[in-house]
Amino acid sequence: MSNFFKLIYNELIKTYIRKSTWIMYIILAGIIIGLGFLTNSFEETGDKYEQDNWREVLQEENQELTKEMEAEEFMEGMNTGMIAQNNYYLENDIQPSSYDAWQFVMENQLLLSLVSLLTIIVAAGIVANEFRWGTIKLLLIRPISRTKMLLAKYTSVLLFSLFTLLFVLLFSWIIGAIFFGINGMDPHIVMEKSSGLEYISVINEIVSGYGFKLVNLVMMTTFAFMISTIFRNSALAIGTAIFLMMAGNQIVGFFAERTWAKYILFANTDLSQYVNGNTPWIEDMTLGFSITMLLIYYVIFMLLSWVFFAKRDVAGQ
Repeated sequence: MSNFFKLIYNELIKTYIRKSTWIMYIILAGIIIGLGFLTNSFEETGDKYEQDNWREVLQEENQELTKEMEAEEFMEGMNTGMIAQNNYYLENDIQPSSYDAWQFVMENQLLLSLVSLLTIIVAAGIVANEFRWGTIKLLLIRPISRTKMLLAKYTSVLLFSLFTLLFVLLFSWIIGAIFFGINGMDPHIVMEKSSGLEYISVINEIVSGYGFKLVNLVMMTTFAFMISTIFRNSALAIGTAIFLMMAGNQIVGFFAERTWAKYILFANTDLSQYVNGNTPWIEDMTLGFSITMLLIYYVIFMLLSWVFFAKRDVAGQ
């Protein structure tokens, strides 16, 4: 087992020693800092609700939003929602919390699509590049089984995706704390859910939001890893995985009327469709069904990766 952990460690070193990996993190950090500047510049994030006159502040906001809607009709959709939120606070006598680091982290869960993209790039090259660079022979002459070697590579990719996700989460919190401060360790806000407005914990929203997106991250990473292993072509793996990641929802929507559409991978990767009163993509789909389909796809991806890697003849490489 110690050899297996050494293999994982070596694969991580090979990943993080590359300049391209650190460029990815620099880009992520730059985007997060930029979002912090934009949010601080264009949104009112101060402590205006922390005074005793917070009710008057909300009522004045509603009046301003109403006037804005009367002057500009296109603002009606957004302003109506903000007025409803303010009324919820007033009717339930809840003092709003000012925008803080936790809310910034919650909003930045959208960056996990970029994390998926970066992980796909790493997953697509971790096996294919060994063949392209001709180093596969050096790996296979070692007294380590191909299965263990493949599993170590796959595990290192999953760890990279986890480390990158944690980087987004922690760096967002740090930047958010610098720009907006921290309103305690469990702030609550009013948010629009499928069942209506609810007073929710921001921490719970972060955990569930990042957790659900992690499912899609793992599946797309595993798919890119499989393509890389089968075709030994990182460009093909990257292109195919990114295309399906971007077009997956459109594919499901196009075939939604078909009875077999619920068996498409992308109809099942978003498990948030089963919580908070949301409606599943396709009728008759359940949480148990989607989890079962994800497990089946996962096993198929891993099995194909193992078969092609374990049985491939590299004598001519």
